[in-house]
Amino acid sequence: QVQLVESGGGLVQAGGSLRLSCAASGRTFSSYAMGWFRQAPGKEREFVAAISWSGGSTYYADSVKGRFTISRDNAKNTVYLQMNSLKPEDTGVYYCTAAANTRRVRDGLYDYWGQGTQVTVSS
Repeated sequence: QVQLVESGGGLVQAGGSLRLSCAASGRTFSSYAMGWFRQAPGKEREFVAAISWSGGSTYYADSVKGRFTISRDNAKNTVYLQMNSLKPEDTGVYYCTAAANTRRVRDGLYDYWGQGTQVTVSS
């Protein structure tokens, strides 16, 4: 069992930065691929980023590539999402996810997910 708690969301102006954190409980954190997805009001859920259990492989949605960076610290049971050059279209609730591998993260086949943290980017 893994429980995920996101933090770090907030209100930021376009062009600004935020760093999201996801703290995981459970001793098996390091065996899971982790990721982030987001959902804006009235829109479908959107994959944002994924990272393998070792941190050696990362994947990004085209819409965030070059602006967002996903990382993890297995010693701290935490995954991060550094978001730079934020745009109003990045607004949404960001959810942390865990799955058996990055393919399942990218396909939305999560084993666990958190409650989400709100990110609002003003123009």
